[in-house]
Amino acid sequence: MNETFKAYRLENNNGELVRGVRQLTELDLPEGEVLIRVRYSSVNYKDAMANMSDSPIIKNYPATPGIDLAGQVVESADDRFTEGDPVIVTSYDLGVSHDGGYSEYARVKAEWVIPLPEGMTLKQAMIYGTAGLTAALSIDQLQAQQVLPESGTVLVTGASGGVGSITTAMLANLGYQVEVSTGKQSAHPFLKQLGAKSIIDRTTVTGEKIKVIDKQTWAGAVDPVGGDTLAAILSKLNYNGVVAVSGLTGGIKVPTSVYPFILRGVRLIGIDSVYCPMEKRQAIWDRMATDLKLTDQQFDHITNQVIRLEQLEETLPKLLSEQSLGRIIVQI
Repeated sequence: MNETFKAYRLENNNGELVRGVRQLTELDLPEGEVLIRVRYSSVNYKDAMANMSDSPIIKNYPATPGIDLAGQVVESADDRFTEGDPVIVTSYDLGVSHDGGYSEYARVKAEWVIPLPEGMTLKQAMIYGTAGLTAALSIDQLQAQQVLPESGTVLVTGASGGVGSITTAMLANLGYQVEVSTGKQSAHPFLKQLGAKSIIDRTTVTGEKIKVIDKQTWAGAVDPVGGDTLAAILSKLNYNGVVAVSGLTGGIKVPTSVYPFILRGVRLIGIDSVYCPMEKRQAIWDRMATDLKLTDQQFDHITNQVIRLEQLEETLPKLLSEQSLGRIIVQI
């Protein structure tokens, strides 16, 4: 590897967070069995939170954020990987307590590394990233619970974001009738092109008041929002309906009751993409390269922007202010 390389670093300077691209050496990298030349990363809500001055994500500085990466193996102490292998790393402690993907080189634990599935490029892997993995895990759970295209309409909340937009496209490709909710009027053409059949304002999901049990509306839902939105979904699911929840941008409290569960047999399934077991993780990535794979047009449409490391400081805050659609990719 090069004697020095670039990384986007967060440094605590006497209580003030200093952000920017720095020159590092291999000695600056954390411990791990696999050294990777990073080619792409992505921008996630968690990365934007890590970039905050009072970040709840990063505890120790200096730090390199970036919870996703894709690249080629440079060297490996684990015989499962050899020089030149294309690989993916997402979640675990990457970009949190372990230096992440916003760097030309990364050293990670071997048990975090997934071989790039056949039929997928490194760039496509990062258009997916953690958001795509979460979307695919959610759909996999709906299918496992027998929420099928013929079951009825499926709701996707937070549809203009990474998880929501990828979920919308995947479900549409599978033949589902997809209704999406968003607070962005400007996102409607974007969502229609991904395959949404109908679009509602996010306030319509909750209505003026959340009822403990409401009119049956959706056979299933993928919800990266949580909070009141999740409570309202639970009250409006069809009999034996299922909601896969993966986020908390709407809050961590869910004002619901047991009624939807005992009167309609609805099921609430939590989706964890951070510590998802490796066997399941690999199986889902394989699905993302086969039956759940987006079309080339959808990959292009979901890619809002391709940026460099030097643009991260100005780009990351935009996710917190909901100024972005789809996915932002970092080419390294």
